[in-house]
Amino acid sequence: MELRQLTYAVAVAETGSFTRAAHRCFVVQSALSEQIARLEGELGVRLFERTSRRVRITPAGEGFLGPAREALAAAERARSEALARSGEVRGSLVIGTITPLTAVDLPDLLATYRERHPAVRVTLRACLVRDVLQQVREHACDIAFADIRPDELPRGLAGRVLAHDDLVAIVPHGHRLAGTAKATPAKLAEEDMVDMPLGSGIRGHNDAAFAAAGVTRTVAFEADTMPLLEQLVSRGLGIGLIAEATAARMPEVSSVPTTGVPPRTVQALWLASGAAPATRAFLRLLRERTPDAPPEHPETVTQQ
Repeated sequence: MELRQLTYAVAVAETGSFTRAAHRCFVVQSALSEQIARLEGELGVRLFERTSRRVRITPAGEGFLGPAREALAAAERARSEALARSGEVRGSLVIGTITPLTAVDLPDLLATYRERHPAVRVTLRACLVRDVLQQVREHACDIAFADIRPDELPRGLAGRVLAHDDLVAIVPHGHRLAGTAKATPAKLAEEDMVDMPLGSGIRGHNDAAFAAAGVTRTVAFEADTMPLLEQLVSRGLGIGLIAEATAARMPEVSSVPTTGVPPRTVQALWLASGAAPATRAFLRLLRERTPDAPPEHPETVTQQ
């Protein structure tokens, strides 16, 4: 079993296509297909089901994928650790993030990081919290910015709290709630609502806030981006509940302060053990930029 075979298998699983996997790995498709076939022959199982229209990972492939990613991450970490001891940080850094991210100035962080460590390849991914946590646990993502409470961290992840964002309601201009001093969950639930999809941090936070208040609400529309959510609210299709800093950037709607809605927590998250040099270098920079952040929590007893 060779590392390149593991790399090809992971690429096929993540892209869902031999053609796209070959393009990602900079090899011709025939060579990639041959190596996957050899790997399957050595294992004695099929990792992928191939049809004329799609490639689907098998149960055996699902079992293979996690350890394969861990093996590739360990190999990359061994290489980067050796280079780091010589004084140079190399390798790759994959950052997953919610959007929008207002807790830190990520472009500014990356500009400084690039100046200090130009040999590191940086990849950014915008993900739902549910997905980005899974990617960190599976070594597919090195660090993530997510809106999640410390007591919700999966076992084995470390976190640094960066901000506690107050939430406000957003309503169409001229709406009956515009100008209200404070809107309660009960008052908000009288209206249809627009929210982010299930699996996003803000949706989970909002669902928990209404449940804690003993209020049932109706989410009439789901939007997968904040600009789309703003457009739906501005057209009168529902009202929203989002971070105050995000609402301040939405000219098409009015903001309404809330009461009885807890703030959401935004954190940086990473594996509590085994962080590669490129990840450790980014965390050092993040700590420089957020010196007043609460003490870091290495992990919790909660298993997600």
